[in-house]
Amino acid sequence: MDKLKRVLSGRDAEEPSSLAEVIDATSLGWGTRVKGFIACFAIGCLCSILGSCLLWIPKKGLVLFAVFYTLGNIASIGSTMFLMGPMKQLKRMFEPTRLIATIVMLLCLILTLCSAFWWRKAGLALLFCILQFFAMAWYSISFIPYARDAVKKCVSVCLS
Repeated sequence: MDKLKRVLSGRDAEEPSSLAEVIDATSLGWGTRVKGFIACFAIGCLCSILGSCLLWIPKKGLVLFAVFYTLGNIASIGSTMFLMGPMKQLKRMFEPTRLIATIVMLLCLILTLCSAFWWRKAGLALLFCILQFFAMAWYSISFIPYARDAVKKCVSVCLS
């Protein structure tokens, strides 16, 4: 039936390649994409909240907070891949308008985990979590037209 539709619509009558068949078979419908986004975003929020709760555990709490907060942010970023698709998301992440925000955000994610596991510096992990929050917020508002300009203007008015 698909072949008949292609011939009648004037598209190439050739059989689709095996790569095209794999892409068609693995593409998700819009409803599935939205469900995947909601599930992944909810997991990200749950990890961040769990990390905040674990912050108050003596000795290891700050490290657990850093790890769960970082995992939450990674899951939240991953959730948008369901809506756009992984390649389009990666291309948009590294567009010139949000390149610096993306690099700073990814660097903060990595440095948070390094300070928690490798360097074992709780204060540094907390600092990178705070920077991670601001980098994630700046990255997120880069998807809203004129939002960065509005935030810059608001901050400049508040500081002057």
